[in-house]
Amino acid sequence: MSLNFNNTTKAFAYKSNRQLQKARFLFKLMQIGPIVSLGTKITPWAIKIGLPIKGIIRKTLFEQFVGGESLEKTEKATKILAQYGVKVILDYGVEGGEQNQEKLEKETNKFIEVIQFASKSKNIPYISIKITGLAPTSLLEKLNCTIGLPIQPISEQNIEKKIEELTPREKQEWENLLKRINFICQEAEKKGIGVMIDAEESWIQDPIDHLAYMMMKKFNQNKAVVFNTIQLYRNDRLEHLKQHLNTIEKDRYISGLKLVRGAYMEKERARAEKFGYPSPIQPDKISTDLDYDEAVKICLQKKHIVATIIASHNEKSTLLAASMQNDDQNVNNHKSLHFSQLYGMSDNLTFNLADAGYSVSKYLPFGPIHEVIPYLMRRAQENSSVSGQTGRELELIDTEWKRRKG
Repeated sequence: MSLNFNNTTKAFAYKSNRQLQKARFLFKLMQIGPIVSLGTKITPWAIKIGLPIKGIIRKTLFEQFVGGESLEKTEKATKILAQYGVKVILDYGVEGGEQNQEKLEKETNKFIEVIQFASKSKNIPYISIKITGLAPTSLLEKLNCTIGLPIQPISEQNIEKKIEELTPREKQEWENLLKRINFICQEAEKKGIGVMIDAEESWIQDPIDHLAYMMMKKFNQNKAVVFNTIQLYRNDRLEHLKQHLNTIEKDRYISGLKLVRGAYMEKERARAEKFGYPSPIQPDKISTDLDYDEAVKICLQKKHIVATIIASHNEKSTLLAASMQNDDQNVNNHKSLHFSQLYGMSDNLTFNLADAGYSVSKYLPFGPIHEVIPYLMRRAQENSSVSGQTGRELELIDTEWKRRKG
C-alpha cells in the first residue's frame, strides 16, 4: 500500500476541532524563539519554588505531549490510538539528578509496575527507561570514557578499567545499578515486553551503552527484548553502530536498536564550548541526515540479527525504511522493523503508516508535571530549533482545518 504523508484526514482523524485548534495555537507559539527561550529557563525554576503555573502547563505543553500524570490516565490515549492501529511505547518521565538510594529503588519498582501494566494491553509492546532514573548521574559521568577523545572501540575493558577506579561506595552504586537493570529486563522478558534504553547526554552515554549491550547479550538470545538508542546527531555514532554490529556477529545474539537523531543538541554544544573539547554534534543537519539514513540502510540490511525501531519525524528517512521493507515483500508487522514518533508530533507519519499496515507506535510519556518538565522543555526547544519541523506541523494542521471547514 502506498504512503501519502500529506493525507491530513487520516493524520488528524483522532482529534476533535477543539483539539486541532489548541495544537495550532501551541505550535504557533513555539515558532516564537524568544518566548521559548525565556519559557524553558523560567519554567523549571517557577515549578521548583512553587509558583502556580502547573495549570497553564497542564492545558498546553502537557496536554499536547504527555499521556497523563499516572499510568491509569494513559489508558484514554492508549485506547484512542488503538482504534487507529497505533501502538504505544510507555515512558515514565523520571530522569536525572542525584537521587538517594531510597528514591532509586522507588523508581525501579515504578518501571516494574509499568511493565506489568503494559503486559495487560495488546497495544503496549514496549516501555522506555532512562538509566539516570536508576543511578546517580555523577556515577555515570565518572564511568564515561570517550568525550573529547578519538572514538574508542566498544570494549568491556574500557568500562571495567573505569570501574576499578571507583571508590568502594561508587562500586556499590554500580552493583546496585546492575541489579536494578537486570531486574527490569528480567521482568520484561517474562511479561513479553520490550525495554528501550534511552540515549542521554554524551558525557554519561558510555556506561549506558555498556549496560544496554550487557543486557542484550543476556536477554536477546532468541528475540529482541532490550533495545539501545543511537543518536545520529552525534558525529561518532555511525562508527559506533558499525562496531556494535561487528561485535554481535561474533557473540551471536539479536541486537535491538532504536535510531533517533537526538534531543540534547544545544546542551551538548554549550558544554563542549565551556570545557574546551570538540563538540560531539554533527556540524550541520545534512550530516545528521546522511548518517541517519546510512544507519537505516545498515540495520535493515542485517535484519536477521537486528530489530530496528525507526524513531524519526523525518519523512524522507521514514520513506526510505518503508521502501526497504516493501522490497522485502513483508510489510505487515515485520518483527525486525517498527516505526515510532513522539506523542503530539508528526501525526501525518504515524497514522498514515498505521493505515498502510506498518507497525508503528507513539512514544507516550507520563508522570507528575514536575517530573516531566525536562521532557517538556526539550519538546519546546526542539520545535523551535529544528528547521522546518514546527512549520510542517502548522502547515498540516492548517490544511486539515481548511478541509473541515470546507
